[in-house]
Amino acid sequence: MPAFPFELVSPEKIVFSGDVEAVVVPGVEGEFTVLKDHAPTLALLKPGILEFERSPAQTTKLFVRGGFAQIAPEGLTILAEQAIALEELDAAKIDADLKDAEEDVADAKSDEARRIATERRDQLNELKAVLKL
Repeated sequence: MPAFPFELVSPEKIVFSGDVEAVVVPGVEGEFTVLKDHAPTLALLKPGILEFERSPAQTTKLFVRGGFAQIAPEGLTILAEQAIALEELDAAKIDADLKDAEEDVADAKSDEARRIATERRDQLNELKAVLKL
């Protein structure tokens, strides 16, 4: 399969930059696959699993939390709010973080602290839902 340039960027770093054969993207209007010479598109991302193949034997899966994908003649660029390799995720750690976040919501002394704790809790619930934990 012919390769094309792909770049995945999160606020912290460039997560991946290189040639790939296919990328499966979790779009808000549904999951879609990008191959070489895909029509130019701009799509919003939903929390989900992003998968890309550098070759049929080399597939990488990451959890992405929102953002957008831009498909252009030059290739695919994804700007993700968050991108975490699946092998870095641990169900027990997610459950412990979720318990802590729920306690932070209950213990919040100000509206701002409650908003931040609620946002963190909601992000962890999204992650659990996507990973079906």
